[in-house]
Amino acid sequence: MQNDPTESSIAPVDLTIPFESAGQRFDQVLAELLPEYSRTRLKAWIEDGHVQVKGRTLRPKDPVLGGESVQVTPVLEVDTRVQAENIELNIVFEDKHLLVVNKPAGLVVHPGAGNPAGTLQNALLHYDAKLAGLPRAGIVHRIDKDTSGLLVIARTLEAHTALTAMIEAHDVQRHYEAVCVGVMTAGGTVDKPIDRHPTDRVKMAIRSTGRDAITHYRVITRYRAHTHVRLQLETGRTHQIRVHLAHIGYPLVGDNVYGKRLVIPKGASKAFDETLRNFNRQALHAAKLEFTHPITHKAVSCEAPLPADMKQLIKALAADQKAIEKAKAADPRGA
Repeated sequence: MQNDPTESSIAPVDLTIPFESAGQRFDQVLAELLPEYSRTRLKAWIEDGHVQVKGRTLRPKDPVLGGESVQVTPVLEVDTRVQAENIELNIVFEDKHLLVVNKPAGLVVHPGAGNPAGTLQNALLHYDAKLAGLPRAGIVHRIDKDTSGLLVIARTLEAHTALTAMIEAHDVQRHYEAVCVGVMTAGGTVDKPIDRHPTDRVKMAIRSTGRDAITHYRVITRYRAHTHVRLQLETGRTHQIRVHLAHIGYPLVGDNVYGKRLVIPKGASKAFDETLRNFNRQALHAAKLEFTHPITHKAVSCEAPLPADMKQLIKALAADQKAIEKAKAADPRGA
């Protein structure tokens, strides 16, 4: 078998088929013995000759007898379409299995239509060339271009498989902070399915045909016409927070897709007016990630402070609130 420059191999793994597995499909038994790899990937390795049973090749559907010696040579496809780029990364946590990155607003997570380069995926490939052997350079979940905050990245196939399963099972706790338009009376939960918008394909919408989506939110601080909130996701649908908050009447500040017209409170200062008008992204930040490390099984908790633009926005909201309260105290009749 000739080496393929688009593939990289890991040290072979030697196994013995348990006798109690006799009669089961070969790919099924292999998936049970190597849970760190997906059954689809193992099936492909079997079909490509990377799995040898006593020196010969079986088909995925062939039954096993039990007691066979098996050698698996894991092979990862190297994605040569995405090129490494020297883009600075803010690494919050790192070991040989995974990374946690604090993504700035404005950075696209992975290449797509209109964004062929200059993405987090390009930056990760420059930081660790071995990530080319993992799907999307180890990226297992995403946040929108104009959302800032934390993402966990797998550095090994074993970690990638485990993290993907953990996210699907809602075992990675994702906490966000946001500023929304409107004054919330209390926190709550939005439990509404999300699907692609029926007519606008770049948008998502609440639809009965959608996948389950659950967002918990609670108030941090109320201002005159806005609310600083903390949110926790049970699910991770595209644009979930933005769609859910807009649905209950509290769209994010700066969200030009799901938001409504700019709200400037009566009597606002010029500085406050300018701050709101110049905030040109959705006011959303992935502030905290909590999960059990998929390999070491230790608790991992990472936090990222609010970025400068959101700090400035909240500072302006607080100053406006203080100025109005001061005015009311000085002239109660004019309030």
